[in-house]
Amino acid sequence: MSDITLEQAQKAVTAAVAKSESMGVKMDIAVVDAGANLKAFQRMDGAWLGSIDISIKKARTARYFDMATGEIGKLSQPAGPLYNIEHSNGGLISFPGGVPLKNSAGEIIGAIGVSGSTVEDDHAVAVAGAEAI
Repeated sequence: MSDITLEQAQKAVTAAVAKSESMGVKMDIAVVDAGANLKAFQRMDGAWLGSIDISIKKARTARYFDMATGEIGKLSQPAGPLYNIEHSNGGLISFPGGVPLKNSAGEIIGAIGVSGSTVEDDHAVAVAGAEAI
């Protein structure tokens, strides 16, 4: 299994912060490794305290299931095949803002989770972080 390096994790965070700044939003940004362990984290000045936990859980959720958290959300609606999944694994997040991170060979090496604005903004910032790797 490939794993994200510290340099890659920091690159993702830096890109996510730059995207946040360009959008005028304040975010909490978490990167986890292939084992879903926290590798890098940044709380922008003024970002919500409550979003710290959410950003970490978004990153872990994206890694646990190797898909964007928004996709899990679509599957976890009432009568959906993953209904109530957010209650598993110590608490998951099933709305946008978490994205798997892949290396140049397409292998998943971790995930990024972002929280602090609308779910659309969170997702856009997470994607910017992912694209930096």
